[in-house]
Amino acid sequence: MKFDTYLAIGIGGFIGAILRAYIAGFVNHTIKHSIPFGTLAVNLIGSFTLGVLIGLIQTNIITNPHLKSLLTTGMMGALTTFSTFAIENFFLIQNGLIVESLIYIALNVIGSIILAGAGFKLIQAIYS
Repeated sequence: MKFDTYLAIGIGGFIGAILRAYIAGFVNHTIKHSIPFGTLAVNLIGSFTLGVLIGLIQTNIITNPHLKSLLTTGMMGALTTFSTFAIENFFLIQNGLIVESLIYIALNVIGSIILAGAGFKLIQAIYS
């Protein structure tokens, strides 16, 4: 990958990270609850937005490769990787790969929870 592509991804990542902090903070401030609705909002908004962007790319409305990288890998990647997970599952289901989609969902969700807990427990074990 060339430097200008990395630069586009970095600029998009900067925008996405700020959007993530703003949206999550706004929603959590507005809806005070034990459920982290800010993260939920970011994941739902990000999934919808990535679907729109992929649609615009596939219909050749967005054609500039740097803009594609900025918007998808950069901005949406920093906003939420859940959106990538969502669109990948959508395509698996759309292609009739229902079992593969369910396996992918289970591996991501269960695996991520287990590994997040393992990482937490590792640090507790080292520093407690």
